[in-house]
Amino acid sequence: MLMEILGIELMRIRLKFLCEDRDRHGNVRCYVRMPGKPKVRIRTLPGTPEFMEEYHAAVSVAVPDAVRQAKEAKKGSFRHLCIRYYASAAYKALDGSTQSWQRRALDEIAQDHGAKPVAMMQARHVRRMRDAKSATPAAANQLLKALRALFSWANEAEETTVNPANGVKKLKYRSDGHHTWTNDEIQQFYKRHPIGSQARLALDLLRYTTGRREDAPRLGRQHIRDDRIRFRQAKNEHRNPIDIDIPLHPELAASIAAAKVGTQLTFLLTQFGKPFTANGFGNKFKDWCRQADLPHCSAHGVRKATSTALAESGATPHEIMAITGHQTLEEVERYTKAASRKKTADAAMSKLK
Repeated sequence: MLMEILGIELMRIRLKFLCEDRDRHGNVRCYVRMPGKPKVRIRTLPGTPEFMEEYHAAVSVAVPDAVRQAKEAKKGSFRHLCIRYYASAAYKALDGSTQSWQRRALDEIAQDHGAKPVAMMQARHVRRMRDAKSATPAAANQLLKALRALFSWANEAEETTVNPANGVKKLKYRSDGHHTWTNDEIQQFYKRHPIGSQARLALDLLRYTTGRREDAPRLGRQHIRDDRIRFRQAKNEHRNPIDIDIPLHPELAASIAAAKVGTQLTFLLTQFGKPFTANGFGNKFKDWCRQADLPHCSAHGVRKATSTALAESGATPHEIMAITGHQTLEEVERYTKAASRKKTADAAMSKLK
């Protein structure tokens, strides 16, 4: 698609469902228009990472016309309540990824219970749905979390007076979360993907910014200035934005230079020359891990590895928070306490005759 915005001629890239028109002042307006769904305005500048993020979010979470759906669903039913929630300002204010998992969880419930009157839903029904997913406790708890969000909005909006999710507890289970990369695993990845490769650059972006999989594919030269890297984390950027401003690590600078990324607005591009989506990058990074015989490793585990390395190097919790963007000490203290125990154990064993 050929566009001229502010005198800058952009490369022709045809994006499915994307259309444009001009207002009476000659300004170009871009929309995502999908069959049977309302058009969604894309307000950022075409050709930028922000434009692609907004485009992919609009395609992935665009919902059928709420008014039409509401008429098709019986008023007072669980499905009708979900439709009303999807059209609400509260739901639209959520990040695209949060909208996506909430909708998947609620739509799954609606498949079996959508026609049932929501006023009849009780805590025992919620517990039954939760327990049906006990084999996958994380998914069970996510379902419960989505229901709580739905009824929290519904009560405030006076759509309903019940909250069957109240008093229903999450399933307890032990999980260490994503595997934390070891230094040996990082070196193994480097051996398979040498400096200059896109895979190596991807790992270094994650490692030296502690960014998440949503952050790495958005980073580009515009985020580097005065030997510092500055960016806004994608997580909760519309509700509780966190801005990162950290020194550019020499290893990351060397990796960027070796990759010869040119002048594009993002360091990482797909094989079609387009910026990655968060899910697309996560899947591609998994492929790179498998190629290095590290199928158990993931993008988020790199963030944990850097946090662990900082703690073991003596960084304080507040110093780590300045790098990672954590908002509470609780998460960070896990890394520092583990590092402290390790150092104490080393000191103790050295005294053992």
